Formats: sequence, structure tokens, C-alpha cells
Amino acid sequence: MVKKKSSRARTKRIEALSEISKAVISELYLEDILKLIVTVTAEVMRSKICSLLLLDEKKGELTVKATQYVSKAYIEKAPIKLGEGVAGRVAAEGKPIISRNVKKDPLYINRKIAQKEKLCSLLSVPLAVGGKVIGVLNCYTSKPHKFTKEEISVLTTVANQAAVAIRNTELMINSRIIKEELESRKVIERAKDLLMQQKGLNGQEAYRFIQKLSMDSRRSMREIAEAILLAKNI
Repeated sequence: MVKKKSSRARTKRIEALSEISKAVISELYLEDILKLIVTVTAEVMRSKICSLLLLDEKKGELTVKATQYVSKAYIEKAPIKLGEGVAGRVAAEGKPIISRNVKKDPLYINRKIAQKEKLCSLLSVPLAVGGKVIGVLNCYTSKPHKFTKEEISVLTTVANQAAVAIRNTELMINSRIIKEELESRKVIERAKDLLMQQKGLNGQEAYRFIQKLSMDSRRSMREIAEAILLAKNI
């Protein structure tokens, strides 16, 4: 019976890793990927709360970006400073930390929320890719729990896979933004050239003309530039 339970648990963990692996090469939106990660992780770890926090390097803060838990108090808790609290220390040191009881752990910052939500044990692991920590993955239980080496290993593997998925998505988003900016610049430049020919304006004057139309109409400069080019062809 014990062997069957252990076998089922391993199967679930393999399936969870498979789901996360698919996200690595998917074109899902970042929000969808984060939701998938916490939902699958909570199920496989049998966790009351699984939360994913991402690090804002400029602010030096960790913010909850996804959780399968619906508590407003937990979701809206204040950002955690790098190096502070359990998650902050995990992000700063790049190593997992276990708290047997967060309600009594002086290192844990949000003990009032833990009391209210009846949280107990916590396993917190870093989200790292290329040797760089980008966030933290937390798993809570509602009863005292001694996390095994296997559980720590599984959550660490999930976190590493998740970090790759997140970084890939961010790179895709940045790539799309850069591509859109370049395309917008090309369209605006073409519209500028046309205005310089038609109205005898210099480059700066043509740019300001497009900019003013954009502000007055509350439309993007690219939309104005496309309208100018379209009018030429009508």
C-alpha cells in the first residue's frame, strides 16, 4: 500500500515536471505560465498555498505574482525586501529555507496573515536561471510537516524549470516590444519624409507635426503616421 502511494506520488511529480517543461517552450502569456506553475506545484506538493514571487531588481523587492489561493489578505500582502523574511533571505542567498511553523518563526514577516490563514510549515526555494535568482517559490502546509529531501529536490527542480519558462517569456515579450518599436520608427520616418516633401518641413518640424496630431487626437504616433501614409495612397 505504501509502495503504491509512493508510486502515485512519483507519477504525479513527473507529470507536474512535464507540465512545467511544456511551459518552457510555449507561447503562453506570462500570467498564464505563472498560474500554471503554482496550480500544478500546489497539487503535486499537496500544499495549502503555493505562491510565486518575482524579484524587482531596481526596487530590491519580491512581490507575489501568482498563487492558487484566493485569500485577498495573502495576495495583497506588502512586497518583501531582498534579504528580509524567509523569502527575502532565500532570494538573497539563493538557497532553500524551511520553516517548521511560520506563525512562530521570528524570521517570517507576515505572522499575522499566517495566523489568520492557518498556515504552518513552509518550504521556500529560489527561482534561478543562469546562476541568477529572479524570484522565489513558496509552498505552505496547514499542519506541521517535515519536508523530505525528495520534496525539496522536486520543488527545486520545478523552480528551475519555472525560472527558465519565465525568462523565455520575458525575452519573447522584450523581443516583441523591440520589434514593434523598430517597426513604429520606420513608419514614422516614412511619414516624416512625406511631410517634408509635401509641406516643405525639415525633419524636426515634421516630427513635431506628427507628435502634435498624436497628442490632439489621443492616438499613437504610429497610428497618425500610418494615416498620413494612407492618405497619400487614396
